Amino acid sequence: MGMERFIGIDLAWAQGGARRPNETGVAAIGGDGEVIDCGWTRGLDETTAWLAGTAVDGSTLVFVDAPLVVDNPTGQRPCERQVGQRYGRWKVSANSTNHRSARLAGVLLRERLQEAGWSYDDGRNGPPGGGLVLSECYPYTALVGAGELGYDLERPTYKRRPARVPAADWRAVRAQACDVLIARMAGLETADPPLLLSSHPVSRRLLEEPSPERAADYKHREDLIDALLCAWTAALWYRHGPERCQVLGADGLQPPGHAPTIIAPARPEQRRDHLAVSAVPRNGRGGR
Repeated sequence: MGMERFIGIDLAWAQGGARRPNETGVAAIGGDGEVIDCGWTRGLDETTAWLAGTAVDGSTLVFVDAPLVVDNPTGQRPCERQVGQRYGRWKVSANSTNHRSARLAGVLLRERLQEAGWSYDDGRNGPPGGGLVLSECYPYTALVGAGELGYDLERPTYKRRPARVPAADWRAVRAQACDVLIARMAGLETADPPLLLSSHPVSRRLLEEPSPERAADYKHREDLIDALLCAWTAALWYRHGPERCQVLGADGLQPPGHAPTIIAPARPEQRRDHLAVSAVPRNGRGGR
């Protein structure tokens, strides 16, 4: 049957507790790149309800930007460590997650979805052929790992302030960088797979309105952008598999389908084999 729908969820990692949960960005696209639906939810109840109403039964792949499987008591998950090892040259790294982490909404989301009939897929056997499947991704790896977006040297400054940018200038610089990113995402309409930002009124506003500088308004936009990137990454993985993506954290001893992994778009120079070869001096001797 194959996959007909690709969904991205930029999940708020914290449940919210007594406070109202932060927004979660959500986006669903078809195989032709059409944005079927996109917007925002708050909390796991709203997110799972939106997902239930948006997924195509037996034919949906969901990529989530949040830790879905956390089995390490302390330290950093191997997939997070490998983000820094393989994408660090592009100024991309990942936060550490373990059993002591306070924000593990992704684990709760996975458990809820598995109870509802979804399957978690760690990617070690390649893209799934069908079903209701969720996997973990990280939008920053897509930005620098997908050559179509043109971030050949380093990640865009649409989220974290580089040390070279004065704090007083940061909001204006961030908004400008976000507009550049949106313009590059618009160029994905001719990519394989495509992403048609103009096909839905909510995503089309990204093209029509400049990015705001006010923090809350900006974060609102950023969550939607990341959700769309997650959805497109899911489509890229399904369409091209290991040819265009790599599975970070796939070296564990867990049974197939259960490892804590991140599926990440990758250029050849971001892959382990290339890094291992390039680390060997030309005289053939190892060293520090």
